[in-house]
Amino acid sequence: MASRDAIIAFCDDLLEVSAFGDWCPNGLQVPGADEVGKVATAVSAHQASIEAAIESGAEMLITHHGLFWDFHERALTEAMASRLRTALIADLSLVGYHLPLDAHPGIGNNAVLCTELGLKPAPERMGEAKGSRVGVVGISDPPIPAAELFDRVRKVTDREPLVFDSGPSEVARVGIVSGAAASSIHEAIALDLDAFITGEPAEHVMADSTEGLIHFIAAGHYATEVGGIKSLGEAVAGEFGVETEFLDIPNPI
Repeated sequence: MASRDAIIAFCDDLLEVSAFGDWCPNGLQVPGADEVGKVATAVSAHQASIEAAIESGAEMLITHHGLFWDFHERALTEAMASRLRTALIADLSLVGYHLPLDAHPGIGNNAVLCTELGLKPAPERMGEAKGSRVGVVGISDPPIPAAELFDRVRKVTDREPLVFDSGPSEVARVGIVSGAAASSIHEAIALDLDAFITGEPAEHVMADSTEGLIHFIAAGHYATEVGGIKSLGEAVAGEFGVETEFLDIPNPI
């Protein structure tokens, strides 16, 4: 068993949450049991992941997308009330780390995806969000065929990406900003990158990629943000010796 507050303090410090602005609170969002023997992790906190965490025997659920966001109404909806009721009755702590988990240079979503794709992170960062650059630039030396990059993305995310194949035949510099960062394509073009990877597409990116001579790859919001939360769970397990389990609740978006 480990202290709930010790786990939160470890994660807060590891991810340097105080350095980030965000659209949501980072860290403990709903306090549960003081002592934790098992930590469940998931990409998002919702009814299905909360119930799965309870079923798994966890006392804590850590997610990338927590419960509370600036764009939510302050009054609870029926769905939000149900989520909270389920967690509170089970004494389950709900924890969320958003931009800090995107940005971390070792276990962050973008750093993990960069490594999994066989690329080396460059010193420069990209993907401005709330005053921080949360994305990475991955380097392939020597350059690889663009088709090989597309295939690597397909294998790593286990899904068929949406690709606008408008860049060079060989790829050396790749921007990576997980989630809903389609508009960062403009920054990728300004940096003279060969390809840009994110989760969700937007209507404007087809023209942007064609005119900017860059490959645009939308590999799925969920799929591009699995690596970070898995890695955070592994870090918690290594530090505290508690059991951890990643709850895979796929989302096609």
